[in-house]
Amino acid sequence: MTRRASLVAFLVLCSAGCMVGPDYRRPDVVSPSSWGELKPAAPPDGRSDAVADGIPEAWWTTFDDQLLTSLVVRSAQSNLTLAQAEARVREARALRRINAAALWPQLDATGSYTRGRTSENGLAAAGAGRTFNLFQAGFDANWEVDVFGGNRRAVEAADASVQAAENDRNAVLISLMAEVGVDYVTYRSLQQRIALANQNLTAQQGTLDLTRRLFDAGLAPELDVQRAAAQAATTASTIPNFEQQAAQAMHALGVLIGQPPMTLQEELMAVGPIPKPPAQVTVGFPSDLMLRRPDVMRSERQLAAQTAEIGVATRDLFPRFFISGAASLQSVRGSDFFDWESRLLSLGPSVSWPLFEGGQIEANIALQTAAQQEVLAAYEAVVLLAFQDVEDALVAFSHEQATRAQLETAVRANARAADLARRSYGQGLTDFLTVLVAEQSLFTSQDTLAQSERDVALQLVALYKAVGGGWENAATARDESASGS
Repeated sequence: MTRRASLVAFLVLCSAGCMVGPDYRRPDVVSPSSWGELKPAAPPDGRSDAVADGIPEAWWTTFDDQLLTSLVVRSAQSNLTLAQAEARVREARALRRINAAALWPQLDATGSYTRGRTSENGLAAAGAGRTFNLFQAGFDANWEVDVFGGNRRAVEAADASVQAAENDRNAVLISLMAEVGVDYVTYRSLQQRIALANQNLTAQQGTLDLTRRLFDAGLAPELDVQRAAAQAATTASTIPNFEQQAAQAMHALGVLIGQPPMTLQEELMAVGPIPKPPAQVTVGFPSDLMLRRPDVMRSERQLAAQTAEIGVATRDLFPRFFISGAASLQSVRGSDFFDWESRLLSLGPSVSWPLFEGGQIEANIALQTAAQQEVLAAYEAVVLLAFQDVEDALVAFSHEQATRAQLETAVRANARAADLARRSYGQGLTDFLTVLVAEQSLFTSQDTLAQSERDVALQLVALYKAVGGGWENAATARDESASGS
């Protein structure tokens, strides 16, 4: 017994200290010291300032829109795409437990009853033609001593895969929050464009009434009446398309919160403003991105898992050691089945070592190594794309605000021009074409300004998504909802 115990202790010590395959190290990725598109000077009045200080948390609350906040929280609690990502996390955790089970002895319970008869013409003359019963029950145990660490590498890969699945869920959450923000901003902008179209339609119908009165008085040609009617009809034709797009945005929001498309009809019925950015937008530093963006962290964990798979494949080059044992009771009579003399015991080590596999093991190692190099390149590409996303979003946010400022000036000038043109036409001091052009320019600039205000908000949502902000807060709201239910 002492020799056996010593052998087992030796194998356990070997299994604890040796692991085949490369040990994983997080790749060193050079990140820029600052964002190139982050302007150091303060922006003009009316524009938001993007700064590197701090990390965006619960970015949707910075728009100061209670309904937007509610929609983001509800989507984090009930979205079905997110529910699928949550299920994938549970799958990865279960797979990890399956891999970890190989580190422990496997124990099976067995039991059988056999009734048999020996042949009268058999080789053994004694007992020929005899009928007998055989009762048997016991336990079989088998344990692979993980001398070279192949099973531990499999658990290491499973651990990294669980973390990759968790980061994938967080990436889905970030995309979901951004999608809610995009659809909500789009819906509000369409409401504004509908309101502007109706406002301009009312003014144009007033101009049409004026031309008709002047025509009836013989002071204006019919051409002016037809031009005014055509302009009013053209403006009216834009409204159904805006209403269609608004309805589709509302339907999308309903589905994002895991509800039927028309669920939000009453909540969104009242016309609301386009969400406006806060005075200051925090984007963090480039070095923060490696620890903030779930897609980057997911890719890094996938690299760790694939590195461990090289060790799993390398394990097959070495022998595998097992300790097997059995303990059972066996008797031909049920009456003495539980007697001490009915015991049957066995215990012993075994080894399995593939000596020739036609190069299959080496090919599998080469396969896993090449796959690891592929995942490494994918990780480096994800990192670069993450930096690009932020730089793109910064420049888009900044320039769209400049566009909006110019459009605000254009709207004020066009509104004044349209008012002057109507007065001059009513006094017979100018022709109707001047009025027509002025009113059309006003409507076009107002609609374009509404689109620019939408795009400013959308670019800010894209910026928050690019820096990976807010998923912790939304995840907390989701967890609180799950625990409450």
